Amino acid sequence: MPQLDVDGARLTYDDEGPRDTEEVPLVLVHGWTADRHRWDHQMEHFRPRRRVIRLDLRGHGESTGAGARTIEELAQDVVALLDHLRVDRCVLVGHSMGGMICQTIALTHPGRVERMVLVNSIGRMTYSRGRGLLMAASTLVPFKLFVAANIQRAFAPGFPREEVRAYIRASANTPREVVMTLYSAMRAFDVLDRVAEIRVPTLMVHGYYDVQLPVRQMLRMAKAYPDAVIRILDAGHELPVEKPAELTKAIDWFLAR
Repeated sequence: MPQLDVDGARLTYDDEGPRDTEEVPLVLVHGWTADRHRWDHQMEHFRPRRRVIRLDLRGHGESTGAGARTIEELAQDVVALLDHLRVDRCVLVGHSMGGMICQTIALTHPGRVERMVLVNSIGRMTYSRGRGLLMAASTLVPFKLFVAANIQRAFAPGFPREEVRAYIRASANTPREVVMTLYSAMRAFDVLDRVAEIRVPTLMVHGYYDVQLPVRQMLRMAKAYPDAVIRILDAGHELPVEKPAELTKAIDWFLAR
């Protein structure tokens, strides 16, 4: 289990797959309160023929360190890992907040990105009234209850309850300071007016039942992208675990395009 010390954090990551291939590495970036194991299906599928890198963001999973104050700081962590691994160019794949990190890297280090896949992600945070009320109430309810409410609504109706509970328990292990600091970071995130600068081919995969970051917000962003392909799947906000095989199939198709 390799680790890298970066600016007060110790990042845990996986770096697997062949090096003697012409294919650039895949870099998988998870979302808020998640960890690198959100990408287990994609890791298993791609690593026999392509180098695949994934990490636990600072304060998540098996990585240490306080929460970053901005999405840009998280992006700097990912770039530091790429530098450490001597990866000059890659395909970025990001889920939710991870997609915000990927967009930031594509804007600040465009030469490092060959393609990009955004999963349930957007370019500007716009909260529904219900989500806004939930976040406003976060200081008035027990932290674990707040996390449970957020994770519960991330899944489409009908997703197995026991699996939802397991993800709630995992998310509740993320320190409160990290969760709330990064909520503020996401709330401040806004690159919508700059996404036209992102010139790399981009796949946007979204869940039809995503109430956290609704499809209409993704479509608003997609209109500005010079080279974007859209896939809508029958799922909620947690596509990597709700529809892992379908997501992998979409990524596979996009990489072969």
